[in-house]
Amino acid sequence: MRILIVSDTHGKLYNLEDVLERTGPYDMLIHCGDVEGQEDMIECIAECPVHIVAGNNDWMTDLPQEEEFEIGEYRAFLTHGHRYGVGMGPERLAEEGEDRDVDFVFCGHTHKPANEKIGNVRVLNPGSLSYPRQEGRKPSYMVMEFDQNGTPFIAIHYL
Repeated sequence: MRILIVSDTHGKLYNLEDVLERTGPYDMLIHCGDVEGQEDMIECIAECPVHIVAGNNDWMTDLPQEEEFEIGEYRAFLTHGHRYGVGMGPERLAEEGEDRDVDFVFCGHTHKPANEKIGNVRVLNPGSLSYPRQEGRKPSYMVMEFDQNGTPFIAIHYL
């Protein structure tokens, strides 16, 4: 299974389209919010099941604020992260993940990629495909792949 994890596209889909074309296909796409009205287009171009939540810039949307779902034998919690103070650090979000008994928490908001294990929870932030803020300012995304034993491997990629 291959999963594409993105966030903070802010209505600009050219980098997402490029990633899908160059590195696809995927079995699932996870978008951590701030799509700014492009959720239907993202679902159309993904050509796989899509999980999307609302970010702090997604005002007029029916997207959920949060979602819990299964990835194989793992449980996942998806949120943009702004309601959990992710800009100050991932600890509160990891605590929420522990309370929800999930293995992975996917978030965005900071526009900086991160892959951090806190307690029993792995907090994943793919950064931003449109407005990166980390050193070097390269658009980023993550790919999660599983080996034949179901063990996940997560890589951060830059454009």
